[in-house]
Parts: sequence; C-alpha cells; structure tokens
Amino acid sequence: MGEGEKDREDDLDRDWERDGERERRDSRAVKVETLDAAVRAQSGQRTRRSFLVAAAAAVGGYGFYRWIDRSPRDQLIQKPLRKMLELNAKLSRGVFDERGLAPTYPVDRSMELRTNGNYGLKMDLMPVSYRLQMVGVANAKGLPEYVDDVTAWEYQYVAKKEAGPVEQDTKVAPKAAAVVGDGPKAKTDPNGDAGMGEGPMMQGGAASTMVGGNGEKENDVKMPPAFEAAFAALKKAQGNRRPRGQEEAGMSDNTLDPGTPGLLLKMDDVTSLRHHDLVTEFKCIEGWSQVVHWGGYRLADLIEKYPPEKKPDGSLPKYVYMETPDGDYYCGFSLQACMHPQSLLVTEMAGRQLAQWHGAPIRLHMPIKYGYKQIKRIGLIAYTDMRPDDYWTKLGYDWYAGL
Repeated sequence: MGEGEKDREDDLDRDWERDGERERRDSRAVKVETLDAAVRAQSGQRTRRSFLVAAAAAVGGYGFYRWIDRSPRDQLIQKPLRKMLELNAKLSRGVFDERGLAPTYPVDRSMELRTNGNYGLKMDLMPVSYRLQMVGVANAKGLPEYVDDVTAWEYQYVAKKEAGPVEQDTKVAPKAAAVVGDGPKAKTDPNGDAGMGEGPMMQGGAASTMVGGNGEKENDVKMPPAFEAAFAALKKAQGNRRPRGQEEAGMSDNTLDPGTPGLLLKMDDVTSLRHHDLVTEFKCIEGWSQVVHWGGYRLADLIEKYPPEKKPDGSLPKYVYMETPDGDYYCGFSLQACMHPQSLLVTEMAGRQLAQWHGAPIRLHMPIKYGYKQIKRIGLIAYTDMRPDDYWTKLGYDWYAGL
C-alpha cells in the first residue's frame, strides 16, 4: 500500500471517529434536552403547587389570626389564648408541681431588690394603723383577734416626704419631674406625682415610689387641695370610706362585702412566728432577675396558726386570696403554693427592715412564681374554694404565673 493510500485511510478513520463522536454528542444533547424538559415540566408543576399551598397556608393563617383576634375576650385576652394559658398551667403543674424548691444562694451574691411598680402603694401607710385581715379562719369567733366586720377597719396614710429610689418600670414611660419636700431637703421625684397618688400610674402610667413614714402629724406632708377635694368626694360617694380599686385593673371581684367577719392581726401576731432567712432569685416576667436576701416568716406557719375552716366534707378550701389595704392590688394562689416551705411573709430585705416602697410592713416572696404574684403590703389573706381574682390576670396575664 502506497503512502498516499495509507494517508487517505487514516483520514477516513479520523472522519469516522469524528462522525461517531458527533453522533454520540448529539445523542447526549438530545437526552439532556429531554431530561431538562421533563425537569422543567415537573418543576413548573411543583412551583405552582407550592404557590397554591403557600397561598392556602397564608389564607388559613390569616383566617386563624382573625378568628383569634375577633374571639370573645376573657379578662382582656381572647378566649383561645386564655385557654392556652390554662393548658400551659395544667401542664406545668403536672410536670413541676408546686412543691419543687427554688435554688438558694450565699448572702454575698444578694442585692437589694430594684423597685418596679407601686400598685397599691401610692402613699405611705401609717404603721400604727396596720392590721392584717384574715377571713375564713377555723373557729375564728373563739380567737381574741376576732371582729364582726374586718372591713370596718380604716387604714391611715400620709404623703411621702421625700423621693425614694427611681422606679424601673419597663412597661411605661417616665413623666415630668415633681419636687418633694421643702427647703434644702427638697428632692426631685422623677415619677412626677410627689407621692400624692395622682401620678400617671393611676391611669396606667409611670410608677412613683414611697419611703417610710412614722405617722407623726407634725411631720406629715400636706396633700394638694385639688387632691384632697377629689379624695373627699370619692370617699363621700362610697359611704365616707376610702375608694377601692383605684389602679388600672379596677376593683377586685373578691373584695370583701361590708359586714364580713374575721380576724384583725397586729404585727406581733405575725412576728411571734419563727423567723426565717432565705436567699433566692426574684424573677420578673419583664425578663430580669436578682438574687435577694429575704427575712420574714413562713406563710405556712401563719396558715398553721390560723388554719382555714374545713368544708362540710372535711376538705380544705383550694385557694388563698390576698390584697393590699383598701384593695387596689390583689392576687390569688393555690393553697398548695402558699404552704410551700419557701413562701415567705417578708419583713426584712438585705438585712434591713423592709421599706415602704418595697411593701412594708409585710410583702410576699414566693420564688416559685413570677414577681407580679409577690404582692406588696399585704392587707388581707382570705381562704376561698373559688379561684380568686388576680390584678394582672384581668389585664391579660397568666393566673398561674409558675416559673
């Protein structure tokens, strides 16, 4: 075979290889195009389906929101949300119960509790006028503290003489400052009401603080004439008694009716119990917490000393109701929570006597509950078998408030 013929055969071979490669490439391209078309068709179907599903979900979600938003309200919160709070409470009580102990800490880790809210504390309470009302106590008539009508007792107040610590209420904005006191001792009250009870918290605005008063008339701060006139008019309208329920949530449904019998306890009746110290964490639902050194008396010991009257079937009432003097702030608890060994009637904080802005002479510390359940300046403790009213529950919060 000549050299020319061999070159032609090589060229033919190369042409054949190129043709074969071209055919294979074209075949692959056809397959890829076919697959791409199938993927595009399927993707289009899925994309449309996704859009339809997303649109249906959006319509359903919006409809669900509108259903909740338009549902009848139960204490300022829609009934479905209230039912969910109740379900959460049942689950929490089922899992954690109300017997678990809160952690305790060394005293050197504690600090004085920040002030936050003065509901029911608009003015200083005169210590000599303090009585702790107790209602529903077993064999109450046989006790020396018994009276036919605990509601007839009148608490006495004075306006604060100087500004206390600045409130740190995160729920409301501060208001213009006011001056408290006279002469060189005058101070600016950053909360704007000078302790007269006419500050913005009365309308749901910023809180003001209070400091201890000794009840001596020569040192009392005179109220503004406008406030005195308005206060007198309200008292006259309510039988010359101090108006009740003057905070945002209004009057409690469990406020005692006139003529309710019970006990009027003096501080000595409480402080005769065994004293306890406790260093636990105070937790606020606003998201902050502090370790605090508390001193006082176990609520369980007070309940043991003044036990609830049993029902006809021999069982005990399920709940305990508390409110401040004259009923501006109030809370309800299960009897089990009140019998918790760490539920404390506090008379001291950080090793010092409790200040009025912290709820003197007696406040509650219950470390298994959020702070809004830990009522300051307790004026009434009543046993009841019906779940009692609660200030913040009426404004949409959870009644249980367990941690």
